Order: sequence, then structure tokens, then C-alpha cells
Amino acid sequence: MNKTININLGGFFFHIDEVAYSKLRRYLDSISKSLSDDPQGKNEIIADIEARISELLSEKITDARQVVNEGDIEEIITIMGQPEDYSDTENANTDSGYSYSRNSTSGKKLFRDGDDKFLGGVAAGIAHYWNYDPIWIRLMFLIITFAGFGSGFLVYIVLWILLPEAKTTAEKLQMEGEDVNIDNIEKKIRDEFTAMSDKVRNVAGDVSDKIKNGANEISDKFSSTDFRAKNSKKRSSFQDFLDALGKIVLVFFKVISKFIGVLLIFVAAAVILSLIIGVFSVGSLELLNVDGDFLQYQTFFYDSVMPKWLLTIFLFLLIGIPFLILFILGLRILSSNVKQFTKPTSLTLLGIWIVALLAMIFTGLEFGSSHINNGKSISKNSINIYENDTLSIKMANDDNLHYQYNPRRSSRKHEIEVENIKKIYSNYIFVDVKKSKSEETYMIIQKESRGKTKSKANKNAKNIEYRYELDGYELILNAYYISEFKNLWKDEKIKVTIYIPKNRTVYFDNSTKNFLYNIANDGNRYDTEMINHHYKMTNKNLKCTDCEMEIEQD
Repeated sequence: MNKTININLGGFFFHIDEVAYSKLRRYLDSISKSLSDDPQGKNEIIADIEARISELLSEKITDARQVVNEGDIEEIITIMGQPEDYSDTENANTDSGYSYSRNSTSGKKLFRDGDDKFLGGVAAGIAHYWNYDPIWIRLMFLIITFAGFGSGFLVYIVLWILLPEAKTTAEKLQMEGEDVNIDNIEKKIRDEFTAMSDKVRNVAGDVSDKIKNGANEISDKFSSTDFRAKNSKKRSSFQDFLDALGKIVLVFFKVISKFIGVLLIFVAAAVILSLIIGVFSVGSLELLNVDGDFLQYQTFFYDSVMPKWLLTIFLFLLIGIPFLILFILGLRILSSNVKQFTKPTSLTLLGIWIVALLAMIFTGLEFGSSHINNGKSISKNSINIYENDTLSIKMANDDNLHYQYNPRRSSRKHEIEVENIKKIYSNYIFVDVKKSKSEETYMIIQKESRGKTKSKANKNAKNIEYRYELDGYELILNAYYISEFKNLWKDEKIKVTIYIPKNRTVYFDNSTKNFLYNIANDGNRYDTEMINHHYKMTNKNLKCTDCEMEIEQD
């Protein structure tokens, strides 16, 4: 049992046990001693090192109540490296002329460069990330701005809002792709101090030269200095104007970003809530055995290897996970206190989403392959009528299966139950009359369907239930067909073609009005105009025998 200590490391609050705290304290003291020969920038180096350690610990500690243990500190030391290693290496590097890096911990990250900025440092940050000169990135933004009607400027502003500025030494190292360790942090800060010292020495040298010159030279220098001061003041005023303008634009786009954040939260929450309600509603309706057209799945859900409930879950995850991410993004836009998903959580969500995507792609491909081949089932049925007899054609519906006041041809499918088995009911029936090539009167019933293979398509067509009845000289055709429910989207249809020889007469009952299809006749009458009339087959087509009488009566 160890005591726990509360510490503030790099601006973050941690619970750490006593052993780990002692180890971390000794580690920081050893770093401080290694820097004692050069006190310049020592405090800033220590602060940056503490900030880096705090960042690494924050990635490991996901719960605020979690305690940092000795193993965590050892891993951090392994990443950062030992101070004595770098002190030995520094001397070796000085002699050999090449640099040494240890334990790559960060990789290059995208920041805004505040030290080399014209407006917000976005172009300089991108230049560091892609190893280009900033001037080319700035030219690219200008070209996109003028060629894209201001789109380049909008992209720049959005990046200005989203990208953080590299302020600490660790962030500057990450921006340049350097490892964030003791050696590089120390080197970076020493370089900054060296550059600053050179500037100070140059200024001091200029001042010394001015003092050594004569009065006239001093006067000339003062005048030139005044001129440079005025130019510097002008440049400073222009830079202040740009900074103020940038701040105004930044505030404006921050307001817009807040609005976008609210919009993202609203839309994402509405979609996720709708998905949850939809999933639970569909599941409840299935458990309650709700029938009818109210409960409808997507087309590819039918005839799938996977059960519909599993496909429903996959579809929920496929849509829900991206909107969940948008919801968290909206919260992060509104408040910086909202933490993003941890790396394990992000990878888990990504894996689940990829599995759902692959499942839906597989189901879609499976659905597409189930429609790739057309199949037919053709049957020939004899009709016994004599030369002077009239064949009367009627259509009949079974109102017990699906009631319709006036049946008509339609590709729409209806869900019904036959002996407690779910079936589909459809009126997609085509009726035609043609001349027989013999003295035989017969009927061809052609059933059509689709399937993965030709044989499966033919089998699906053969299994379609379609009936007719011949009562004397009255042919009663079903105005519907029944098929298996899994064939709901197989483009099934029935084509009934009646072949009669020359001089045979046929009569179309009023019930056939909505099912006749392109029947050739001598008067080129529409199919709907042929009902309630007698037609005799000629050498070419049907000829109406009572249409002229009807005209005379009219």
C-alpha cells in the first residue's frame, strides 16, 4: 500500500503514488543538474520537459481518478531518455559532425507557426509539415483565392481556426518533425537563445560603432535612425492593422464555428435518436408480428444470407457512428473541455464501422447478383372451341386474398398470408390475343423472374402460382399471381397469350379492360376500347364484328 500525492505537472493535475513521485523527482533533478553548466534558458527547458511528460501521462491516464504508478514513470523516462546519455552524446556529436536522435516519440504534427507568420502562420505550418518553403504555400493560397472565387481565403480562415499555434518548444519540435526529448528540447531552446544573443550583440556592435564616430557621423546616424524608425513604425502600424483585422475575422469565424457546432449537434442528435427509435420500433413490431406495408425493409434485405435483424444493426452502426463523431466534434467546437475519443476507442469504432460497411457491401453485391439473370417458365394449355363458337375472356380476383374494387395491371407488390406463410400478391398480368398458325386454339402462359443463375431464375419463375379456369367457352383468367416473399424484388410478371385460328371469334369482357396489352386489330383501337365487343380473327389480326352496329345505333 503506497501513499498518493497530488501534483501539478505542466498545468495538469495528476494523482501519483509516493514511489513514482520520488522517481520522477529524481529524474527532473538529474536533468536540472545536467543543465547547471549553462543556466541560460534552464527554467524554460525544464518547463517544456515537464509539459512533454504531462502530455505523455495524459495519453496514458484516461480516468481522472487513476493513479500514476512507477511503471508509468519508467515508460516516460524510456521515451524521453536519460540525461547522462545526452550529455555523452552531445560531446560525441560535436566531434563527429552529425546529429543523434533517440526514441522517436512524436512524429510530425500540423501546427500554425507563430514565429514565421504573415497573418496566422497557417502557410508556414503547412510548409513545415510538407518540407516546403513557406513562400510556395502562400502563393498557392493566393492562386486558389483568385482562381476559386475566394475559396482559398475561406480554407485559410478555417485552418486558422482549427489548427493550434505551436507555442511551446515541444510543439515547435513536433511541427518540424523532430523527436520531443531532452536533447532536442535543450538544443531548440539553446538555438533560440543563441539567435537572440546574436541579435543583441549585433545591435550592441552597431551602437558602439555609432558612439566611436564623430559628431557629424552621429548626426547622420541619428537622421538615418529616425528614418528607419519611421519606416519601422509604419511597418509596425501596418502589422498592427493586419493583426487587428485578423482578430476581427477570427472572432467572426469563431461565431460561425459555434453556429456550425450547434448545427452539427442538432443534426447528429436528431439522426442518432431517429436511428435508435427506428431500430427499437422495428424490433418491437417484429416481436408483435405486425403485418402489412407498414413494416418495410430496404430492398437488399430480402433473400439475404444474413438475418434481417443483424443487417438492421449493421445499417444502424454504418450511419450512427459517423454522426456520433460529428456530435462529439460539435461539442468540441462549443467547448474545449470536451475530450476527444481515446485512441483505443477510436480504433474500436473504426473497426466496427468497417465491419458494418463490409457487411452492407456484401449484402448489396449479393442482392445485385440475385437479379443478374432472367428466367422464364412457359406452359401451353389447349382450349377446345369450334368454328362457330365464341371464346369469352374474363379476369377474376380473389377478394379473400387482397380486396380490390377494380383490379388493374400494376407492378406493385402486396404482402399477404396463405396458410400462415408470408407471400406476395401482384396484378402484373399482360393479356394478348394472336393468330394461331394451325387450327388449334391454345394459350401460352409465360412466367418471368430473376435469380443468381439461369437455373435459379427459371426455378423462381416456375414457382409462381397462377391459375385459370375454362368453363365451356368462357375462359376465366386470374387477375393476380402469388409468389414467394423472398422474390419481392425479382421483377416477376405473367404474360398470357391466347392463340386462335382464322374465323374464330373472341369476346373481351369488361373485367379485361385493365389487362389487355397491345392487341393488334384492324381499327387500331386502344386496348381499353376493345372491351364488350366481338372480334373475329382474320389473316392478319382481329376484326371487330359489332363495332359498326354500335356506331349506327349511336
